[in-house]
Amino acid sequence: MAGIMSGTSADGVDVALVRIEKRRGKPALTLLAHEGFAYPAALRRRVLDAMNAASTTTAELARLNWRLALAYAEAVRATIKKHRLKPELIGCHGQTLYHQGVPALYAGRSFGCTWQAGEAAVLAQALGIPVASNFRPADMAAGGQGAPLVPLLDYVLFADAKRGRVLQNIGGIANLTAIPAGAGADAVVAFDTGPGNMVMDALAQELFGKRFDRNGAIAARGTVLPSVLKAELRDRYYALKPPRSAGREQFGRDYAARFLAACRRESRSPEDALATATALTVETIALSYARFVAPLLRGAPVDFVVSGGGARNATLMAMLAARLQPLVCELAATGDFGLPVEAKEAAAFALLAWYTWHRLPANVPAATGAKRAVVLGQVTYV
Repeated sequence: MAGIMSGTSADGVDVALVRIEKRRGKPALTLLAHEGFAYPAALRRRVLDAMNAASTTTAELARLNWRLALAYAEAVRATIKKHRLKPELIGCHGQTLYHQGVPALYAGRSFGCTWQAGEAAVLAQALGIPVASNFRPADMAAGGQGAPLVPLLDYVLFADAKRGRVLQNIGGIANLTAIPAGAGADAVVAFDTGPGNMVMDALAQELFGKRFDRNGAIAARGTVLPSVLKAELRDRYYALKPPRSAGREQFGRDYAARFLAACRRESRSPEDALATATALTVETIALSYARFVAPLLRGAPVDFVVSGGGARNATLMAMLAARLQPLVCELAATGDFGLPVEAKEAAAFALLAWYTWHRLPANVPAATGAKRAVVLGQVTYV
């Protein structure tokens, strides 16, 4: 199986090659290889423009849908060539251009909706391999928010009889999965905690001309602005009880611009703005855990396991360790469990594709809010 993930950071494509086999009637997943590929600058610019567009053209969206599929095909082809492993099926999340997890009124009807670009037919024909894609709509049609979808992988790989596990992914958006010790899948709690790397990346680009703050080196030189952080934490999103989901619609370019303006009113130091953005991610993760997760995990030791690009940010991880220490969590990374931090979400969509192929439900209603478990995704054959 090959899993493809391109997240809300829109920085590139991750490909995971995995072996999935049944053991005792359940799928067991082994990571065989993982590679990451940056988007070409022109493609990344088009993706970000489409995400934040007040208006666009049908031609632009159609071309982007096709171009993304070509980028995915190139990434998978390079991974296959390097590792000499040809998958039997591809699971492709696609690039989220719009996600509205909760119903809103449009043209006289109220509903939620989502759109992930990357034409599956182009990908399937380019590689001669069937593709499972478009995973989110079935959950939304069943009353869920279409997110998060990674909790299935979290449960399959990390559930433990004696230890509580919190799987915290820090991509563009940050999301967590909480698994009580010895729990079944119906006891899993999962939701988006808030911005992950998204605001930090936007400020690194705007203030320093960098795609991201490597290792948190710039933020480490700054000072957190308490007044700005306190004001941002009043955002009503953080008080919402799970299930909840977020995206660029809440924390994208417009939000980052307002956040930077607030920082500049307090400090002329660009490093202070980036330090405060880093603290925002940390605080929203810690508050989410304390409010909605810690009460569920009492009575057992808890591993707080981080994945995603944020796990490579030394400043962020140091801040997070300090915030979690009073909450009696042991901070770790998925790499400590044999899964590279950048590979987890790509591996998750390989697993979801396996479920789609076998016509098995793969959403976790306790996480998404769906009324029932449903088969996710659509298969494009060759």
